[in-house]
Amino acid sequence: MSVRKEEDFSEWFTQVITKADLVDVRYGVQGFVVHRPWAMKIIRQIYRMFEEELERTGHEPVLFPLVIPEEYLEKEKEHVEGFKPEVFWVTEAGGERLERRLALRPTSETAFYSMYALWIQSWRDLPLKLYQSVAVYRYEKATRPFIRGREFLWIEAHCAFATKEEVLRQIREDMENTRRVVWERLGIPFLFLRRPQWDKFAGAEDTYAADTIMPDGRVLQISSTHDLGQRFAKAFGITYMREDGSRDYVWQTCYGPGIWRIMAALIAIHGDDKGLVLPFEVAPIQVVIIPIYYGEEREAVLGKCRRVEEGVRGAGYRVLLDLRDRTPGWKFNDWELRGVPVRIEIGRREVEEGFVTLFRRDLRTRVRVRDSELLAALRQLEVDILETLKKRAKEYFESRIVEARSREEVVRAVREGKVIRMPFCGREECAEDMRANAEGLRVRGTEVDAAEGDCGSCAWCGAPARFMVYAARAY
Repeated sequence: MSVRKEEDFSEWFTQVITKADLVDVRYGVQGFVVHRPWAMKIIRQIYRMFEEELERTGHEPVLFPLVIPEEYLEKEKEHVEGFKPEVFWVTEAGGERLERRLALRPTSETAFYSMYALWIQSWRDLPLKLYQSVAVYRYEKATRPFIRGREFLWIEAHCAFATKEEVLRQIREDMENTRRVVWERLGIPFLFLRRPQWDKFAGAEDTYAADTIMPDGRVLQISSTHDLGQRFAKAFGITYMREDGSRDYVWQTCYGPGIWRIMAALIAIHGDDKGLVLPFEVAPIQVVIIPIYYGEEREAVLGKCRRVEEGVRGAGYRVLLDLRDRTPGWKFNDWELRGVPVRIEIGRREVEEGFVTLFRRDLRTRVRVRDSELLAALRQLEVDILETLKKRAKEYFESRIVEARSREEVVRAVREGKVIRMPFCGREECAEDMRANAEGLRVRGTEVDAAEGDCGSCAWCGAPARFMVYAARAY
């Protein structure tokens, strides 16, 4: 990289996603990018992780049409008011104007629930837990690959239950699925917060969302789960017959892991001034082998490289022997840029003395390992690299959160790029004043189980504080 991440995160991010061949932005339509193979292989692994967790917890996959009839969007008033300004409309086909407008899905509640009204008839049909892995489309004004796009990738899960209690359990399950993937497997720390009522999902009773902290101090929402209550059930007529023969509306949730934004966080939080740094599980190539030889050493070195490649592949790793006509130094830099977790270097001495040199991308350190111990060393590195990334990310994350008890402390913290924990009065008017006068600082919400109570004085306006909230600038 020609710029350091700590000095200019925006430029660093742009350079990484282009130089590491993640996307090409030259497609010609703002907000729509070409996802290149290296990015798609990482994204497919992230999808796989979430799909495994969803299916482990009883969800089943479906695929709904891309287009949604306008009358479906109109059925839930708050929902349509929240999303209509962002909708792409299909109005013409085959040179003829359509009789009704079709929306490219900005989100799929209205598509799913039009069918749920047909599929759910009795208590025997519940719970219904379905998900789809798709792209959605929103007319965003400002766009940035993986952070905010007009076409972006996510998963959406839609559940229907007989009781409110099941809804609350599902929200906990969604939070746990997020933790198991985003933190445990990807090493990305986050806060799960209950959003204030003025910032909840359009049409929801309550919204709970995961925010991570980017290197510039802004937070990025990477996942959310919503308590929809019975609002959509009443709008779409989704009722079921109880065992006693009476009828009631179902209770619903929806859950959306933002695959695109999780990709952005993976790049931004673990990456360094050399490029990407990837955990083993998502790396398209987990181990790369670089031969180093001169003249007559070639055949002996390549022979050992091929034997090592076969053994590593046989152990289940994604491995590549790099035979490109480039210098070893050029190859080192290229694979470091792409974030490959482990590099095996093999030259004349490695052949003669029966060892290999292992380079680990996270720490950028080398170690010699006997040939007989290579697979055991790789298995240990697979664990150690993830734990190192998690420890480093957690320390960084915690260092970016500060407490503030006064207006002056709030202003100072936001200028330093911090996420702020502060007592807050709970009024939307106060939140809007803070946003207008503190460089766009927004109330992100309260910890999920936090209770309302006496929290002293609001750090911004001085009125009695009812909550301890987190506030930050956001993407």
